[in-house]
Amino acid sequence: MPNASNSSLLRVVICASFIAFPAALSAQNEPIKYIGPGSCAATSCHGSVKPVVGSRILQNEYSTWIIQDKHSRAYQALTVDVGEHMARILKLGSKAEEAPKCLACHALNPPLEQRGRAFEISEGVSCENCHGPASGWLGSHTTRTWAHEKSLALGMHDTRDVIHRTEKCLECHLGTKNKFVDHEMIAAGHPDLFFELDSFSAVMPRHWKSPRESEPGKPVEDAAWVGVREWSAGQAVQLRVAMERLTWRARNERFDKKDVWPEYSELSCFACHHALGPAKDSWRQEHAYIGRRPGDPAWNSSRYAVFRLLAKQIDSASAMDLDRQLLAVSDEMSKLNPDRNVVVSAASAAVPLAQRIAGRLATMQYDQAVALRMLQRIPDDAENIALADERAAEQAAMALDSLYIAYSKDAKPANAAEVRAAINGLFQQLENPSSYNADQFAVALRKIRTMLP
Repeated sequence: MPNASNSSLLRVVICASFIAFPAALSAQNEPIKYIGPGSCAATSCHGSVKPVVGSRILQNEYSTWIIQDKHSRAYQALTVDVGEHMARILKLGSKAEEAPKCLACHALNPPLEQRGRAFEISEGVSCENCHGPASGWLGSHTTRTWAHEKSLALGMHDTRDVIHRTEKCLECHLGTKNKFVDHEMIAAGHPDLFFELDSFSAVMPRHWKSPRESEPGKPVEDAAWVGVREWSAGQAVQLRVAMERLTWRARNERFDKKDVWPEYSELSCFACHHALGPAKDSWRQEHAYIGRRPGDPAWNSSRYAVFRLLAKQIDSASAMDLDRQLLAVSDEMSKLNPDRNVVVSAASAAVPLAQRIAGRLATMQYDQAVALRMLQRIPDDAENIALADERAAEQAAMALDSLYIAYSKDAKPANAAEVRAAINGLFQQLENPSSYNADQFAVALRKIRTMLP
């Protein structure tokens, strides 16, 4: 068994080799490369079994990812019966775990020339998917005097920036021109995509400190308010990226040039895919398809139905403009044959508006008053949210959850347990989409409003 001094020497040698590795690459003028999660797994780096006391970082990030995070098992999802069945339906010409279309989001799959070692596709969605290729900064970023900005200059992605972090998540959780989930894939068995940064981060679970260390002399923000920031800014970025996606789909700029319009995955899945029963029991028919012709699937407005309430609080002028553009998008996309030019014009005009609000939300100060106003306004708009779509109802439930965690921790209301139970009841209504009832969900939302100040 090595003694303490030998152990310390070994750590120095390991770290020195990490530092030398990128330097050698630079000397050879090689491109920045991906070198796999194993390079982060040493116990003295990010592979500790539990958080290290007194460390600036947790140092158990790799262990959390490999044991608890579903991203580490993303590749394995392709190898099960559902994945192979989808590959046959989609006529991919290979197994799902060999198809670039699937590997684009289910693994780290860079070009051969960017792979810095014998690469293991089976490692799934790993460190460098989110943090960027590590060869340029792997060793250097462990030194005390190394500035974070230097790592960014050498290829690290800035996940400390909530806007950029959301953008990275949405590359797969919403899609880009080069990798996306469309109606064809959903029909073959792929789950529909929805996203909310704070809730999704919580169930990953988080493998980073929240909040991060504050600057000298600056109070540390409570982790609960960090969650509210992630929710709010994440909502704005999600809307912006959704509008960008709608624009390139309308322009037929997807990588495979399959001209599919309208792309049905932009619409409300449940407008068509819902349980059928007697007309007298249909809440959809009861409300008479407001704003669209009966039989035309509605646009999926879930990425805006809740966020619009927040936008009005933060930037009323931009929110009014955003409302106008999103109404145009909704009206046109809820037609059987939407005009591409109308959709492109409105969606592309919405992009800078959403980004402007995202910037405000990423840097503003959050407090009880902000949270309470949103907690009140979501139930106040209960019917519009509930009727919009099951996906909009999901966004409302996740929003209330994030907001109330922060609000109740700060305000300590006497009925906190009762409100928490009511919010949990919203999630229970969403467990089976076929049994979703907008009127019942709206009643539950309004009940929560009566519990709030």
